[in-house]
Amino acid sequence: MFVLSMWNLIFLLFFSFSFILFFSGLLFLNYSFSFYFSWNIFSWGATDINMIFLFDWVSLMFLSFVLFISGSVFYYSGEYMEGEINLSRFIFLLAGFVGSMGLLIFSPNLISILLGWDGLGLVSYCLVIYYQNYKSLNAGTLTVLSNRVGDVLILVGIVWMLNFGDWSFVAWMGQGESLILISLLIVLASLTKSAQIPFSAWLPAAMAAPTPVSSLVHSSTLVTAGIYLVIRLGWVYDFWMNELLMILSVLTMFMAGLGACFEFDLKKIIALSTLSQLGLMMYSLSLGLVKVALFHLLMHALFKALLFMSAGCIIHGFKGWQDIRMMGNMMVSLPFISSCFVVSNLALSGMPFLAGFYSKDLILELSLMQELNLLSLFMLFLSTGLTVAYTFRLIYYMVRRDFVLSGSVNLSDGWGIMMKSCVGLVTFSVFFGALISWLAMDVSSIILPAGLKNLTLSVCILGIFLGFFMAQSSYNFSKLKFSLLVWLSGSMWFLPYLSSQPLTYMPLKLGSEIMKFGDMGWLEFLGGQGMSNYITKLSLKFQLLSLNSVKVFILLIWIVFSIVMFF
Repeated sequence: MFVLSMWNLIFLLFFSFSFILFFSGLLFLNYSFSFYFSWNIFSWGATDINMIFLFDWVSLMFLSFVLFISGSVFYYSGEYMEGEINLSRFIFLLAGFVGSMGLLIFSPNLISILLGWDGLGLVSYCLVIYYQNYKSLNAGTLTVLSNRVGDVLILVGIVWMLNFGDWSFVAWMGQGESLILISLLIVLASLTKSAQIPFSAWLPAAMAAPTPVSSLVHSSTLVTAGIYLVIRLGWVYDFWMNELLMILSVLTMFMAGLGACFEFDLKKIIALSTLSQLGLMMYSLSLGLVKVALFHLLMHALFKALLFMSAGCIIHGFKGWQDIRMMGNMMVSLPFISSCFVVSNLALSGMPFLAGFYSKDLILELSLMQELNLLSLFMLFLSTGLTVAYTFRLIYYMVRRDFVLSGSVNLSDGWGIMMKSCVGLVTFSVFFGALISWLAMDVSSIILPAGLKNLTLSVCILGIFLGFFMAQSSYNFSKLKFSLLVWLSGSMWFLPYLSSQPLTYMPLKLGSEIMKFGDMGWLEFLGGQGMSNYITKLSLKFQLLSLNSVKVFILLIWIVFSIVMFF
């Protein structure tokens, strides 16, 4: 009872602060107001060490969404993690996760950004290995090593910022071309956290964490940190960086959409959908649509948290089973959860008048008004069609198809804590897209020909038919002549193998060889053990000399006398 009341207390606290920050963000937006707080901790030479916080509408509104989703996840965890040992450790880790994200959001200073950035990486590692088995250990190692690349890039950026005498964004104003290197380092660091190619393998691997952690990681905290960092620095990077971001984001979207169409693990499909949406956000940033990217980031946080929480209820009902081929007919056994699941999936695919529609359709239509090459647009809309395809394939498997394990489990919605925690998110996933579009977005009128205007709708309709076709013929794919191509498509282009070998096996093997031939070999022979043996032998010789002390004394006198007489 005490633990349950603690979950409720954390939920109410986060929920209250979320609404206060949301309305404060709207006030700051309407009056174009921001608050810059700087606290001088100490001075070292010509450099001031300051603690800086920036309060504007972007940081306040984003943190309000983070707190609302985190409160829902805490409330949800009260039932999902019931009976787990070391539950207090889980609570502290989740709280540290939210605190690190808050420090990252409010920091316009590279050093405090690194504290929040590194805190997210460390806590995510502890949460991924929470179940302490072989699979979670491998996933946690891949996650922390991939994110460590971004930490190193930010550290190099901090060193380079010594040239400007300040680590805050204020020092960047008016620097021009001298910021090309630092902006490149920050953008590359954001690629690691947002899991863009070639750092995409860690995101599906992080599914080894508990489902509440996955809901928090994939919606509003860890993976969005890289996107938020680029949003904060949207005015810094140069044109060729936009081209780089466009190429990587389109490839990430296509690879993730293709992989999700052939995947059967429920949490991995949702993880690949997160990867696809992160690619779409990075694509909009490459076009300079910073505000639209933030809009899609907020909407994605809502329906992705709902998607993971409803999927967690299904997995919880199936006693940990995650294979969608063994599930089906959820609309009968789990009507409320299946409704939440369908709403979140439809919002993910951008169906009209849900939260994802207002941001996703805006990105697609604004991209049609840009001066882009045909291949980039083709890949963008193909990836959008694949998103709709794997979404409806998943809906068909989970909701419509006949139940396979009908006699092994007893499913029921009930009205527990996990059900109640989904109510707020499903409400916001339906209505908040239109609300934020009216309150915060000031996009001018979009003028397109009728063919381009209906292009998004046509792609979505084709994606629906493709999804149902793939759902009904998935078992026959392995019998096709191009099964090798299917295997390549469903394996994320072998990125898990390419990432795990260089990042884990090769460094560990190299470290073992260095330890064997260095620390336990030549360094031991020439270092501690060798010096110990040499000093021991030398002391024995001095001990032998001291046994005949009178003779040695006379010998030393004659040696000293001979030296003095000679010189």
